Amino acid sequence: MVAATQQETQVPTARRWRGNAAVGALAATLLITGVLALSGAPFLLPALVGAIVIAVAALARPRAQRQMAAEMTLSQENVRAGIQAIVSGFADPVVVLDAQGNVTMFNAQAKAALPQLGIGRPLSFAVRSPEVVSAVERVLREGAVAETEFHEKVPVERSFEVRATPVRFDAAPAGATSSAIEIVMLFRDVTAARRLERMRVDFVANASHELRTPLASLYGFIETIEGPAKNDPAAQARFLAIMREQARRMSRLIDDLLSLSRIELKEHVHPTEDVRLDSVLSEVVDTLTPLALECRTKIVLEGANRVLVTGDRDELIRVFENLIENAVKYGQSGGRVDVALVDGERAASVTVRDYGPGIAPEHLPRLTERFYRVDVAESRQKGGTGLGLALVKHILNRHKARLLVRSELGAGASFEVVFPKPQGGESPGA
Repeated sequence: MVAATQQETQVPTARRWRGNAAVGALAATLLITGVLALSGAPFLLPALVGAIVIAVAALARPRAQRQMAAEMTLSQENVRAGIQAIVSGFADPVVVLDAQGNVTMFNAQAKAALPQLGIGRPLSFAVRSPEVVSAVERVLREGAVAETEFHEKVPVERSFEVRATPVRFDAAPAGATSSAIEIVMLFRDVTAARRLERMRVDFVANASHELRTPLASLYGFIETIEGPAKNDPAAQARFLAIMREQARRMSRLIDDLLSLSRIELKEHVHPTEDVRLDSVLSEVVDTLTPLALECRTKIVLEGANRVLVTGDRDELIRVFENLIENAVKYGQSGGRVDVALVDGERAASVTVRDYGPGIAPEHLPRLTERFYRVDVAESRQKGGTGLGLALVKHILNRHKARLLVRSELGAGASFEVVFPKPQGGESPGA
């Protein structure tokens, strides 16, 4: 500790000595020049002028060096500040690492996505992914861009695309070489894209399966009619009836798929016509009364009259056909289905309630997914396509309406549709 202090003291002392020597040399040179000029020895003046220039240069050199060093420090600080401003301006999470893999800067988006980030900490402290660590090592080893992807399941499931790029952030003079390599890590959240991709894959798989099942049944019955039942009219009639039902099932599935596709294409376009909800419900109840009689179920419609909402009449008929038909099919046989229309100041609502076995809580969040069924066998037996509530959801999204589902095991289920009314200066079709 003492040796270090002595060394630190000697350095400025030496610098002061060199500065004083330069001043003394300059003063002595000027004095000698004046004496020679007065004594009549002008032939020595050019040499003495050269000496003066050398002395002045020696005096100015330390100051120039200090100024250059200060400018270099200021330049580096400006570069870092500019880089931080650029990093902060990114919409995606960005993290900058040094050559040791420690964090040197990041933006607010990165901190929100990776809460364990900290200046001076290793990136692995916040990102526990062997793929990301390997990408960083590859950049340092090869000096080339590396890309990877990592997934995390806690606290929520997320997926990121990661791009690691080597850069030089130092402010070295032109032509100088530097080894100050750093790594810019760009994290792009692709969770929604991956979820949509999985949904598309599942959709294709489910649609293929739903179409393949009746097709296999049709092929089987055709072979039976052509073979063992070739000369049995009674068996042929029975098999043809089953084939007809399977063909209808395929037709309903294709119709629902096409309807879902059309509704999704125009989901962002809100309808503008006025529709009487009480009239729509009366028409749907009349249409489903034969099915209710077949299921020994009574549909009870009650509530307000002349309730107007902004919507598409045909689509709203489709919504309530699905909801009331489901209540009749899956409710209590021999029971009742209540359909209640309420006209409030801020919203109009329709509640369809059955008194069947109810729906377990774990199924409720997924009821509006395509092809999701609480009981697959029962749904197929009763002619369901697995797309009815998905259609309901997309139609209601187009109408800016909400679907609220409530159920308890053994106590039935209720599906409430809420239509907001225009407030203030809003136009009905806004």
